[in-house]
Amino acid sequence: MSDRPHPPSVRRGSRQDGESTRAQLLDVAGRLFAEHGYLGTSSKEICLRAGMNMAAVNYHFGSRDGLYEAVLVEAHRQLVSVEDLAAFARSDRPPGEKLRALVAHFVKQAGLGEKSWGFKVVLREVMAPSPLVNTLVEQAVAPKAGIVSRLMAAYLGLPSSHPAVQRGMMLTIFPCIALLIAPEGLRKKVLPALSPTSEGLLEDMTTYILAGLDALSIAHAGSRTSARKARP
Repeated sequence: MSDRPHPPSVRRGSRQDGESTRAQLLDVAGRLFAEHGYLGTSSKEICLRAGMNMAAVNYHFGSRDGLYEAVLVEAHRQLVSVEDLAAFARSDRPPGEKLRALVAHFVKQAGLGEKSWGFKVVLREVMAPSPLVNTLVEQAVAPKAGIVSRLMAAYLGLPSSHPAVQRGMMLTIFPCIALLIAPEGLRKKVLPALSPTSEGLLEDMTTYILAGLDALSIAHAGSRTSARKARP
């Protein structure tokens, strides 16, 4: 029989309470950062709004900046998650249908964006980047861009490293982002056909995007031939 002491037991309730506290802090902070921005939100205000001790931010996130980094990652997840993109990539559908599903996701999000603190946080960060913007790029944007890059490469029939793949991503995603950040007043008063519920919006966007990608694919057909010849 071993004399080695047993490790202390971890109470499941305590762990769950900690996760709940962390999630509550993240949500309260997200709403405040969305409202007041990175510079206009303090740890004190976050803890007061959450009804928690001032040490809670440091305990769960290390610092206010650590909390803001977590808010940035969660904010981007609310717009599109890695899990959603991975599901599109894993499906057995043709590349064109996968891209259509991606555009459809963004069209749907356009109707929810103004109700989401994540949308507002990302919009603030795009319009006035904070010192922690690289966290958003490295931890949230880059992994998702890798998935979309592979989808785009499959559709164009080009290597993921080909410049046309990155440009195709930009020409596909930027119209979706424009739809996300367009103020509701603009959609209602000036461009009502951009409403997410507008009949034919998804079809028109998909037709436009895929036609452009088809043109790119034809323009770079020589690159596909060269790539095939280069294979052993």
